[in-house]
Amino acid sequence: MQLQTYARITNYELRITDCSGDQHQERLFAYLSATIRNSQFVIRNFLYLIDYPISQINLIYQMKEVFIVATARTPIGSLNGVLAGVPATQLGATVIKAALERAGIAATEVNEVYMGNVLSANLGQAPANQASLAAGLPNTVPCTTVNKVCASGMKAIMLGAQSILLGDNDVVVAGGMENMSAVPYYLDKARTGYKLGHGSITDGIIRDGLWDPYKDFHMGNAAELCATEYHITREEQDAFAIESYKRAAAAWEKGYFNAEVVPVQVPGKQVVIVSEDEEYKKVIFEKVPTLKPTFQKDGTITAANASNINDGAAAVVLVSGEKLKELGLKPLAKIISFADASQAPEWFTTTPVKAIDNALKKANLQIGDMDYAEVNEAFSCVPIANARDLGVSLDKVNVWGGAVAMGHPIGCSGARIVVTLNAILHQNNARYGVAGICNGGGGASAIIIERV
Repeated sequence: MQLQTYARITNYELRITDCSGDQHQERLFAYLSATIRNSQFVIRNFLYLIDYPISQINLIYQMKEVFIVATARTPIGSLNGVLAGVPATQLGATVIKAALERAGIAATEVNEVYMGNVLSANLGQAPANQASLAAGLPNTVPCTTVNKVCASGMKAIMLGAQSILLGDNDVVVAGGMENMSAVPYYLDKARTGYKLGHGSITDGIIRDGLWDPYKDFHMGNAAELCATEYHITREEQDAFAIESYKRAAAAWEKGYFNAEVVPVQVPGKQVVIVSEDEEYKKVIFEKVPTLKPTFQKDGTITAANASNINDGAAAVVLVSGEKLKELGLKPLAKIISFADASQAPEWFTTTPVKAIDNALKKANLQIGDMDYAEVNEAFSCVPIANARDLGVSLDKVNVWGGAVAMGHPIGCSGARIVVTLNAILHQNNARYGVAGICNGGGGASAIIIERV
């Protein structure tokens, strides 16, 4: 009788089961390593070989499913604006607590917390842990702070999803937080002192958040490269920026953001409740075409068609399919796939298309399957260029506005666009959405979600 064999992975073990007639014998082999490609495991090696011939091995592994059961984000504050006095960790605590309350999950159920944060100077040790404890989670919950520059918040979600896929966790809170208003200036050589001559101070926002250390120029100079390479005119970028402001204003007017935004209490002599994004209301459309280029004398990038410097936080609650059933939770979306990509640092602006393509391949989907896309508006030229490469109409991209209008708290934005994408899918009864965000150093990250 022909020997039939199948294999399955259980945690970190590979089990080979022989089924021949009425005989059912299972042998346990130590499992060394595997990779996941297109949702299939590729076995690299075994500790020792099977001592009999095998006609065929079919590897069967039911990947754990990852669901988003709640989202929350703060309003986004302007530089030195309404949220300037609220530390990033407190903004993070606000969204962690709100997301868990919306999910109906007790703090004791959380297995791990991942929070993106880029500008951690003077914030104190372990920002993610600070946010977790301030949100009321037990001190036994492990917390990790993630810094992938602008993609930090999204990478935190990806790491949380990976931990569930691998069976390490069942409930994870992940997101990002940033208070750019509170970032200090650095006094170089202060520790050793100045013997003679002038000293200098360095802007922590620019140095650690917005400066390319390889080409030694501002992120805006890289955006100028993108605009030149793709022949994106100043007029085209200004028109995109104006549309972003109009879309954000319309979304607020229609109440679309109400489901995702949690109000923030700002301490002071009088407690102020902030419940709406601050930046989009400041635009004066008539001034947009009159502004001078910011980074190059003959350039096209201005303060109006680039994102702003902002404060805010966003988070999602991720659960496994098993925990979803156990707790009787209602999911919002399922994470279908996610991916990173990288290329030359000065071309970070066009890396989102590569990350999105990688995520689509993993999901066995096409860009045409995506009902909506969120591409972070670091600069107006970024979604314009990436939409061209993807072959996507801008009518499907950032339909509620983006970072140009709403603001770009860099450690938060990757999570914020996932939160907003989920809301867009539900508002429009759509199925699939993809979010992509570029980051300094040449990188980008992308996530595909499905409304459920």
